[in-house]
Amino acid sequence: MTATPAIFKNARLVLPDTDMQGTLVVQDGRIADISATTSAPGHDCDGDFLLPGLIELHTDHLETHYAPRPKVRWNPVAAVQAHDAQIACAGITTVFDALRVGMDEDADLRAPDMRKLADAIETGLAENRLRSDHFIHLRCEVSAPDVLDSYALFHKDPKVRLISLMDHTPGQRQFVSLDAYRIYYQGKKGFSDEQMDAFIEARKTRAGNIAPDNRQALAKEAQALGVAIASHDDATIEHVEEAIALNTRIAEFPTTLEAAKASRDAGMSVLMGAPNVVRGGSHSGNVSARELAEADCLDILSSDYIPASLIQAAFQLAAEVEAISLADAVAKITFNPAKAIGLGDRGSLQTGLRADLVQVKMIGDVPIVRGVWREGRRVA
Repeated sequence: MTATPAIFKNARLVLPDTDMQGTLVVQDGRIADISATTSAPGHDCDGDFLLPGLIELHTDHLETHYAPRPKVRWNPVAAVQAHDAQIACAGITTVFDALRVGMDEDADLRAPDMRKLADAIETGLAENRLRSDHFIHLRCEVSAPDVLDSYALFHKDPKVRLISLMDHTPGQRQFVSLDAYRIYYQGKKGFSDEQMDAFIEARKTRAGNIAPDNRQALAKEAQALGVAIASHDDATIEHVEEAIALNTRIAEFPTTLEAAKASRDAGMSVLMGAPNVVRGGSHSGNVSARELAEADCLDILSSDYIPASLIQAAFQLAAEVEAISLADAVAKITFNPAKAIGLGDRGSLQTGLRADLVQVKMIGDVPIVRGVWREGRRVA
Protein backbone atom coordinates (compact mmCIF):
# COMPACT_ATOMS: atom_id res chain seq x y z
CA MET A 1 0.00 0.00 0.00
CA THR A 2 1.09 3.57 -0.67
CA ALA A 3 1.56 5.56 2.53
CA THR A 4 -0.27 8.84 3.05
CA PRO A 5 1.94 11.73 1.89
CA ALA A 6 3.73 13.73 4.61
CA ILE A 7 3.72 17.48 4.05
CA PHE A 8 6.30 19.93 5.45
CA LYS A 9 4.91 23.44 5.05
CA ASN A 10 6.09 26.94 5.91
CA ALA A 11 9.71 25.86 5.60
CA ARG A 12 12.75 27.73 4.33
CA LEU A 13 13.87 25.02 1.91
CA VAL A 14 17.62 24.86 1.22
CA LEU A 15 17.72 23.66 -2.38
CA PRO A 16 20.81 22.80 -4.47
CA ASP A 17 21.31 26.35 -5.76
CA THR A 18 19.19 28.59 -3.56
CA ASP A 19 16.79 28.67 -0.63
CA MET A 20 13.12 29.59 -0.67
CA GLN A 21 10.03 29.60 1.49
CA GLY A 22 7.73 26.74 0.56
CA THR A 23 6.40 23.23 1.03
CA LEU A 24 7.95 19.80 0.58
CA VAL A 25 5.91 16.61 0.12
CA VAL A 26 7.16 13.12 1.05
CA GLN A 27 5.68 9.94 -0.41
CA ASP A 28 6.94 6.42 0.38
CA GLY A 29 10.16 7.72 1.90
CA ARG A 30 11.06 9.88 -1.11
CA ILE A 31 10.67 13.57 -1.92
CA ALA A 32 7.58 13.74 -4.14
CA ASP A 33 7.12 17.47 -4.65
CA ILE A 34 8.63 20.86 -3.84
CA SER A 35 6.64 24.05 -4.29
CA ALA A 36 6.42 27.66 -3.19
CA THR A 37 2.99 27.18 -1.62
CA THR A 38 2.70 27.51 2.17
CA SER A 39 -1.03 26.93 2.72
CA ALA A 40 -1.15 23.11 2.60
CA PRO A 41 -2.06 21.13 5.73
CA GLY A 42 0.75 19.21 7.37
CA HIS A 43 3.80 19.67 9.60
CA ASP A 44 4.33 23.39 10.14
CA CYS A 45 8.04 24.20 10.16
CA ASP A 46 7.34 27.68 11.57
CA GLY A 47 9.64 29.28 9.03
CA ASP A 48 12.62 27.16 10.08
CA PHE A 49 15.18 25.93 7.59
CA LEU A 50 14.59 22.49 6.07
CA LEU A 51 17.84 20.86 4.93
CA PRO A 52 18.75 17.50 3.44
CA GLY A 53 19.94 15.03 6.07
CA LEU A 54 23.61 15.60 6.84
CA ILE A 55 26.19 13.10 5.59
CA GLU A 56 29.24 12.45 7.76
CA LEU A 57 32.23 10.67 6.20
CA HIS A 58 34.71 10.69 9.10
CA THR A 59 33.74 10.66 12.75
CA ASP A 60 35.99 9.25 15.49
CA HIS A 61 33.22 9.67 18.02
CA LEU A 62 32.11 6.05 18.46
CA GLU A 63 35.21 4.97 20.39
CA THR A 64 34.46 7.39 23.23
CA HIS A 65 31.17 5.57 23.90
CA TYR A 66 32.80 2.12 23.83
CA ALA A 67 35.86 3.10 25.89
CA PRO A 68 34.76 6.09 28.01
CA ARG A 69 37.76 5.63 30.35
CA PRO A 70 41.10 3.80 30.00
CA LYS A 71 40.57 0.04 30.42
CA VAL A 72 36.77 0.52 30.57
CA ARG A 73 34.72 -1.28 27.91
CA TRP A 74 31.01 -0.65 27.40
CA ASN A 75 28.58 -3.07 25.81
CA PRO A 76 29.33 -2.47 22.10
CA VAL A 77 25.70 -2.48 20.96
CA ALA A 78 24.77 -0.03 23.72
CA ALA A 79 27.78 2.10 22.77
CA VAL A 80 26.68 2.19 19.13
CA GLN A 81 23.14 3.16 20.16
CA ALA A 82 24.42 6.03 22.32
CA HIS A 83 26.69 7.24 19.53
CA ASP A 84 23.86 6.91 17.00
CA ALA A 85 21.51 8.98 19.16
CA GLN A 86 24.01 11.82 19.36
CA ILE A 87 24.70 11.61 15.63
CA ALA A 88 20.99 11.70 14.72
CA CYS A 89 20.25 14.60 17.07
CA ALA A 90 23.01 16.55 15.31
CA GLY A 91 21.04 16.16 12.06
CA ILE A 92 23.29 13.46 10.60
CA THR A 93 21.19 10.84 8.81
CA THR A 94 24.06 9.02 7.07
CA VAL A 95 27.30 8.36 8.94
CA PHE A 96 30.57 6.63 8.13
CA ASP A 97 31.87 5.45 11.49
CA ALA A 98 35.68 5.63 11.51
CA LEU A 99 37.33 2.55 13.04
CA ARG A 100 41.08 2.28 13.51
CA VAL A 101 43.15 -0.31 11.66
CA GLY A 102 46.77 -0.37 12.78
CA MET A 103 47.56 0.51 16.39
CA ASP A 104 50.43 1.66 18.58
CA GLU A 105 51.84 -1.20 20.59
CA ASP A 106 50.52 0.33 23.83
CA ALA A 107 47.14 1.49 22.50
CA ASP A 108 44.24 0.95 24.88
CA LEU A 109 42.06 -0.42 22.07
CA ARG A 110 43.11 -3.21 19.73
CA ALA A 111 41.93 -4.61 16.40
CA PRO A 112 39.42 -7.07 17.98
CA ASP A 113 37.75 -4.07 19.67
CA MET A 114 37.26 -2.44 16.28
CA ARG A 115 35.74 -5.65 14.92
CA LYS A 116 33.37 -5.78 17.90
CA LEU A 117 32.21 -2.26 17.11
CA ALA A 118 31.71 -3.13 13.44
CA ASP A 119 29.66 -6.17 14.45
CA ALA A 120 27.63 -3.97 16.83
CA ILE A 121 26.90 -1.49 14.03
CA GLU A 122 25.69 -4.30 11.81
CA THR A 123 23.62 -5.79 14.65
CA GLY A 124 22.07 -2.40 15.35
CA LEU A 125 21.08 -1.99 11.72
CA ALA A 126 19.73 -5.53 11.41
CA GLU A 127 17.62 -5.16 14.56
CA ASN A 128 16.35 -1.68 13.63
CA ARG A 129 17.96 -0.15 16.72
CA LEU A 130 19.54 2.82 14.97
CA ARG A 131 18.18 6.17 13.86
CA SER A 132 20.80 7.00 11.21
CA ASP A 133 22.10 5.00 8.27
CA HIS A 134 25.58 3.64 9.14
CA PHE A 135 28.57 2.62 7.02
CA ILE A 136 32.15 1.88 8.06
CA HIS A 137 35.25 3.93 7.31
CA LEU A 138 38.57 2.20 8.11
CA ARG A 139 41.34 4.56 9.25
CA CYS A 140 44.41 2.59 8.18
CA GLU A 141 47.70 3.58 9.83
CA VAL A 142 50.18 2.44 7.18
CA SER A 143 53.18 2.86 9.51
CA ALA A 144 51.79 0.34 12.04
CA PRO A 145 53.20 -3.22 11.91
CA ASP A 146 49.78 -4.81 12.44
CA VAL A 147 47.82 -2.79 9.85
CA LEU A 148 47.43 -5.57 7.27
CA ASP A 149 46.50 -8.21 9.87
CA SER A 150 43.97 -5.80 11.37
CA TYR A 151 42.52 -4.98 7.98
CA ALA A 152 42.01 -8.70 7.34
CA LEU A 153 39.33 -8.69 10.07
CA PHE A 154 37.21 -6.53 7.75
CA HIS A 155 37.95 -8.26 4.47
CA LYS A 156 34.91 -8.09 2.17
CA ASP A 157 32.67 -6.60 4.87
CA PRO A 158 29.97 -4.90 2.73
CA LYS A 159 29.56 -2.07 5.24
CA VAL A 160 33.14 -0.93 4.61
CA ARG A 161 32.72 1.73 1.91
CA LEU A 162 35.73 3.96 2.60
CA ILE A 163 39.33 3.60 3.77
CA SER A 164 41.77 6.38 4.58
CA LEU A 165 45.51 5.82 4.25
CA MET A 166 47.14 7.55 7.22
CA ASP A 167 50.73 7.97 8.34
CA HIS A 168 51.42 9.79 11.60
CA THR A 169 55.19 9.35 11.45
CA PRO A 170 56.99 12.34 13.05
CA GLY A 171 58.38 14.96 10.71
CA GLN A 172 55.72 14.72 8.00
CA ARG A 173 52.05 15.33 7.19
CA GLN A 174 50.15 16.29 10.37
CA PHE A 175 53.38 16.36 12.34
CA VAL A 176 55.70 18.28 10.02
CA SER A 177 56.61 20.22 13.15
CA LEU A 178 58.53 18.00 15.54
CA ASP A 179 57.74 20.52 18.26
CA ALA A 180 54.03 19.73 17.90
CA TYR A 181 54.79 16.00 17.85
CA ARG A 182 56.89 16.28 21.01
CA ILE A 183 54.19 18.21 22.84
CA TYR A 184 51.56 15.63 21.88
CA TYR A 185 53.51 12.47 22.69
CA GLN A 186 55.50 13.66 25.70
CA GLY A 187 52.25 14.77 27.25
CA LYS A 188 50.63 11.45 26.37
CA LYS A 189 53.49 9.12 27.35
CA GLY A 190 55.47 11.11 29.91
CA PHE A 191 58.79 10.66 28.06
CA SER A 192 61.98 12.48 28.98
CA ASP A 193 63.70 14.43 26.18
CA GLU A 194 66.12 11.56 25.62
CA GLN A 195 63.34 8.98 25.50
CA MET A 196 61.42 11.19 23.09
CA ASP A 197 64.42 11.48 20.77
CA ALA A 198 64.76 7.70 20.68
CA PHE A 199 61.02 7.27 20.12
CA ILE A 200 61.06 9.66 17.14
CA GLU A 201 63.99 7.91 15.48
CA ALA A 202 62.43 4.48 16.01
CA ARG A 203 59.15 5.66 14.44
CA LYS A 204 60.92 7.13 11.44
CA THR A 205 62.91 3.95 10.85
CA ARG A 206 59.86 1.72 11.20
CA ALA A 207 57.79 3.81 8.81
CA GLY A 208 60.54 3.84 6.21
CA ASN A 209 60.67 0.05 6.30
CA ILE A 210 56.95 -0.79 6.10
CA ALA A 211 54.72 2.20 5.27
CA PRO A 212 55.20 2.28 1.47
CA ASP A 213 54.42 -1.42 1.01
CA ASN A 214 51.45 -1.26 3.39
CA ARG A 215 50.02 1.75 1.55
CA GLN A 216 50.24 -0.06 -1.79
CA ALA A 217 48.76 -3.30 -0.44
CA LEU A 218 45.77 -1.57 1.17
CA ALA A 219 45.06 0.53 -1.91
CA LYS A 220 45.21 -2.55 -4.14
CA GLU A 221 42.74 -4.37 -1.87
CA ALA A 222 40.34 -1.40 -1.79
CA GLN A 223 40.45 -0.98 -5.55
CA ALA A 224 39.68 -4.68 -6.07
CA LEU A 225 36.62 -4.40 -3.82
CA GLY A 226 35.37 -1.05 -5.13
CA VAL A 227 35.99 0.67 -1.79
CA ALA A 228 36.67 4.41 -1.98
CA ILE A 229 40.13 5.61 -0.91
CA ALA A 230 40.96 8.79 0.98
CA SER A 231 44.41 10.22 1.52
CA HIS A 232 45.09 11.79 4.90
CA ASP A 233 47.04 14.86 6.01
CA ASP A 234 48.73 15.43 2.63
CA ALA A 235 51.23 18.27 2.93
CA THR A 236 53.26 18.29 -0.29
CA ILE A 237 52.87 17.88 -4.04
CA GLU A 238 54.66 14.53 -3.68
CA HIS A 239 51.99 13.34 -1.24
CA VAL A 240 49.27 14.35 -3.69
CA GLU A 241 51.01 12.62 -6.60
CA GLU A 242 51.16 9.46 -4.49
CA ALA A 243 47.43 9.76 -3.81
CA ILE A 244 46.67 10.28 -7.51
CA ALA A 245 48.58 7.11 -8.39
CA LEU A 246 46.36 5.15 -5.97
CA ASN A 247 43.08 6.44 -7.52
CA THR A 248 42.23 8.40 -4.41
CA ARG A 249 38.79 10.09 -4.37
CA ILE A 250 38.98 12.21 -1.22
CA ALA A 251 41.79 14.33 0.26
CA GLU A 252 41.15 14.31 4.01
CA PHE A 253 42.51 17.18 6.09
CA PRO A 254 45.31 18.42 3.80
CA THR A 255 47.70 20.37 5.98
CA THR A 256 48.74 23.00 3.41
CA LEU A 257 46.98 25.15 0.81
CA GLU A 258 49.42 23.81 -1.78
CA ALA A 259 48.32 20.21 -1.19
CA ALA A 260 44.64 21.15 -1.14
CA LYS A 261 44.90 22.99 -4.47
CA ALA A 262 46.81 20.14 -6.09
CA SER A 263 44.25 17.60 -4.82
CA ARG A 264 41.38 19.71 -6.15
CA ASP A 265 43.10 20.11 -9.52
CA ALA A 266 43.48 16.32 -9.69
CA GLY A 267 39.73 15.82 -9.25
CA MET A 268 39.73 14.82 -5.59
CA SER A 269 37.17 16.17 -3.14
CA VAL A 270 38.88 18.12 -0.36
CA LEU A 271 37.55 17.36 3.13
CA MET A 272 38.29 19.42 6.23
CA GLY A 273 37.13 19.38 9.83
CA ALA A 274 34.06 21.31 10.90
CA PRO A 275 35.68 21.97 14.32
CA ASN A 276 38.45 23.75 12.40
CA VAL A 277 35.80 26.11 10.96
CA VAL A 278 34.03 26.66 14.29
CA ARG A 279 37.26 27.24 16.23
CA GLY A 280 38.74 29.46 13.55
CA GLY A 281 41.75 27.27 12.83
CA SER A 282 43.49 23.91 13.11
CA HIS A 283 44.30 22.63 16.60
CA SER A 284 47.54 21.21 15.10
CA GLY A 285 48.66 24.54 13.62
CA ASN A 286 48.03 23.48 10.01
CA VAL A 287 46.09 25.33 7.28
CA SER A 288 42.66 26.55 8.34
CA ALA A 289 39.49 25.25 6.73
CA ARG A 290 38.28 28.81 6.27
CA GLU A 291 41.42 29.66 4.26
CA LEU A 292 40.67 26.73 1.97
CA ALA A 293 37.03 27.83 1.68
CA GLU A 294 38.07 31.34 0.70
CA ALA A 295 40.41 29.85 -1.92
CA ASP A 296 37.57 27.69 -3.29
CA CYS A 297 39.44 24.53 -2.25
CA LEU A 298 36.95 23.09 0.25
CA ASP A 299 34.32 20.56 -0.84
CA ILE A 300 33.32 18.57 2.25
CA LEU A 301 33.13 19.16 5.99
CA SER A 302 33.45 16.41 8.58
CA SER A 303 32.47 16.66 12.24
CA ASP A 304 35.57 14.60 13.13
CA TYR A 305 35.31 14.55 16.95
CA ILE A 306 32.26 16.82 17.61
CA PRO A 307 29.03 15.72 15.85
CA ALA A 308 27.23 19.02 16.47
CA SER A 309 30.01 20.97 14.73
CA LEU A 310 28.89 19.87 11.26
CA ILE A 311 25.74 21.96 10.99
CA GLN A 312 27.23 24.86 12.94
CA ALA A 313 30.22 25.06 10.59
CA ALA A 314 28.00 25.18 7.50
CA PHE A 315 25.95 28.11 8.79
CA GLN A 316 29.15 29.82 9.96
CA LEU A 317 30.79 29.52 6.53
CA ALA A 318 27.68 30.96 4.86
CA ALA A 319 27.69 33.89 7.27
CA GLU A 320 31.41 34.65 7.20
CA VAL A 321 32.69 33.85 3.68
CA GLU A 322 31.24 36.22 1.11
CA ALA A 323 31.57 33.85 -1.86
CA ILE A 324 29.75 30.98 -0.10
CA SER A 325 25.95 31.01 -0.09
CA LEU A 326 23.90 28.98 2.36
CA ALA A 327 23.14 26.48 -0.42
CA ASP A 328 26.88 26.15 -1.13
CA ALA A 329 27.70 25.64 2.54
CA VAL A 330 24.95 23.07 3.06
CA ALA A 331 26.16 21.15 0.00
CA LYS A 332 29.48 20.63 1.82
CA ILE A 333 27.68 18.58 4.48
CA THR A 334 25.09 16.89 2.24
CA PHE A 335 25.37 16.65 -1.55
CA ASN A 336 29.17 16.82 -1.89
CA PRO A 337 29.96 13.97 0.51
CA ALA A 338 27.17 11.89 -1.04
CA LYS A 339 28.63 12.45 -4.51
CA ALA A 340 32.20 11.75 -3.40
CA ILE A 341 31.28 8.39 -1.89
CA GLY A 342 28.83 7.34 -4.61
CA LEU A 343 25.52 7.67 -2.71
CA GLY A 344 23.38 9.05 -5.50
CA ASP A 345 20.04 8.54 -3.73
CA ARG A 346 20.45 11.24 -1.07
CA GLY A 347 22.08 14.54 -0.12
CA SER A 348 19.79 17.07 -1.78
CA LEU A 349 16.22 18.37 -1.67
CA GLN A 350 15.19 17.10 -5.11
CA THR A 351 12.21 15.06 -6.17
CA GLY A 352 12.89 11.35 -6.28
CA LEU A 353 15.65 11.39 -3.68
CA ARG A 354 15.42 10.01 -0.16
CA ALA A 355 13.43 12.14 2.25
CA ASP A 356 16.27 12.54 4.74
CA LEU A 357 15.42 15.90 6.30
CA VAL A 358 16.59 18.21 9.07
CA GLN A 359 14.57 21.10 10.49
CA VAL A 360 16.87 23.80 11.83
CA LYS A 361 16.15 27.02 13.70
CA MET A 362 18.76 29.75 13.97
CA ILE A 363 19.00 31.72 17.20
CA GLY A 364 22.04 33.95 17.21
CA ASP A 365 24.93 32.13 15.55
CA VAL A 366 24.25 28.62 16.91
CA PRO A 367 21.71 26.49 15.01
CA ILE A 368 19.17 24.31 16.83
CA VAL A 369 18.14 20.99 15.30
CA ARG A 370 14.37 20.79 15.89
CA GLY A 371 13.54 17.62 13.96
CA VAL A 372 15.20 14.86 11.93
CA TRP A 373 13.57 12.45 9.47
CA ARG A 374 15.15 9.52 7.65
CA GLU A 375 13.27 8.33 4.57
CA GLY A 376 10.29 10.32 5.82
CA ARG A 377 10.24 8.69 9.26
CA ARG A 378 10.95 10.91 12.25
CA VAL A 379 14.05 9.71 14.13
CA ALA A 380 14.91 12.70 16.32
